[in-house]
Amino acid sequence: MKTHVGGIMPVMLTPFTEQNEIDWAGLERLVEWYIGNGADALFAVAQSSEMQFLSLTEREALGRAVVRQVAGRVPVVVSGHISDDIDAQVEELTAAAKTGADAVILVTNHLDPKQTGAASVFLATLDTLLARLPRDVPLGLYECPAPFRRLLSDDELRRCIDTNRFVVLKDVSCDLGTVQRRAAMVEGSPLALVNANAAIAWDAMQAGSRGFCGVHTNYHPDLYKWLMTSGAEHPDLRARLVPFLAMAALSEAYGYPAQAKLFHQRLGTFGSARCRVTDFDVRERFWALDAVLNQLLAGTDLFRAEIARLS
Repeated sequence: MKTHVGGIMPVMLTPFTEQNEIDWAGLERLVEWYIGNGADALFAVAQSSEMQFLSLTEREALGRAVVRQVAGRVPVVVSGHISDDIDAQVEELTAAAKTGADAVILVTNHLDPKQTGAASVFLATLDTLLARLPRDVPLGLYECPAPFRRLLSDDELRRCIDTNRFVVLKDVSCDLGTVQRRAAMVEGSPLALVNANAAIAWDAMQAGSRGFCGVHTNYHPDLYKWLMTSGAEHPDLRARLVPFLAMAALSEAYGYPAQAKLFHQRLGTFGSARCRVTDFDVRERFWALDAVLNQLLAGTDLFRAEIARLS
């Protein structure tokens, strides 16, 4: 299997117009912003993309548009896997494969939709999907936290590795010990383990995570890129950057992904901060949200300036 996915992999937002339609021009600008800020791959039609609030037609069109805009510069992985019914899952994942993405991502909670936790249920669903999906399409796994987080057991992960069809796991264990154990399991296989938790980002990279795929790749993917590629050479700066990234990520609780759209509206990426997931005014609910975004921007710029001085 030739597909290699890893590095800094933003979980993409979906821009909408004020009429609640996908903003295709905004999407093009967003793709260019990610790539210009160090993205090594893109995860399209993910939870951050509001995939649960997109029709299947929109999900497929969104994936195709990202693949088209990227034009082979970095790998693109696509999901949109939101159903529990097995036939609907096959339809969704087949549509994702038709986008031309480099890999199609299976969401682990939909392989065990009744939350049994039983490996037999997960593996039975997995076997059905593998039998019905195109064999030439590389696959990935995402321990998506919605509607519930379904972590893989070691036995389940081993089965996925042994199929030789999986190229990436977005790890949402948020636990360094689990990352270390899984990194040892995938060593030598085509499957890249990519951590999604900012608090352990650096330690996970040292433990074998082949990059980072957390929500704050929507704010400063270049800082994570520097951490991955140059952090070991500059321990003093790294020691200050690591806690900043961890604390900055806590702002996710302030109405993400709507607040990320406000952030990109400031940058000029989006014309609108319209969000389908969030049906309330985030500024009204989260007092001082604009001040939080100001601090995120200021802190990011300070670290960018320090990194630039090292060049």
